[in-house]
Amino acid sequence: MKAEAPRLFLIVAGLSGTLAVALGAVSAHLAEPAMAERLATAVRYLMWHALALLAVAWLCNGSSRPWAVFAGLLFVTGQLLFCGSLILSSLVLPEGIAVLAPFGGLAFIAGWLCLAMAGIRAKS
Repeated sequence: MKAEAPRLFLIVAGLSGTLAVALGAVSAHLAEPAMAERLATAVRYLMWHALALLAVAWLCNGSSRPWAVFAGLLFVTGQLLFCGSLILSSLVLPEGIAVLAPFGGLAFIAGWLCLAMAGIRAKS
């Protein structure tokens, strides 16, 4: 994952941003308010972490690479668990899958801490 990490995180960032915009449109037109609200939350977190992955891709090219890669992996895990479970429970699957959301939230928190560590380790 050494050379391809920045590229991979850029690709995931682009796809996440695309999905966030598309799902944002869907959530705006959902009839049931609770489902629309849950989907809007997922969209918001998906977009913010798409942007965070851009920072991760940038930091992967410097001295803070290990922390940046770990942050990126945690952000992607958070997107899959938190955003994915909210999206699926809003659109397709029963609400029971939403029990995965807290684990995704923990991955997001850990990812932000790793991103902070990457910033601390970055050489100016």
